[in-house]
Amino acid sequence: QVQPVESGGGLVQAGGSLRLSCATSGRTFSSYAMGWFRQAPGKEREFVAAISYGGSVTYYGDSVKGRFTISRDNTKNTVYLQMNSLKPEDTAVYYCAAGRYSGSRRLNEYDYWGQGTQVTVSS
Repeated sequence: QVQPVESGGGLVQAGGSLRLSCATSGRTFSSYAMGWFRQAPGKEREFVAAISYGGSVTYYGDSVKGRFTISRDNTKNTVYLQMNSLKPEDTAVYYCAAGRYSGSRRLNEYDYWGQGTQVTVSS
């Protein structure tokens, strides 16, 4: 069992960058596939990025491909989301999640969720 805790959100101007971190408790972090999702006001939660257990394979949603990079450090039980060239439409609460299936884009295939961190991009 893991408990994700996100950090690193904030307010940034369009074109800027932010790096989100997701630290997890528990001793089995490397046995979980990790993902990032986001939810904007009035919209459904959507897939952003995912990473395999060892970190060698990554997956991205179409809207962030080429701008965001997901990575993980299994020695620190932490997954990261580097966000570059941010746009106002990236404004959302970003959630980190741990699941069993590498690369899954489905919310119901992630077992553990963090509380989220707010990212606001001003124009």
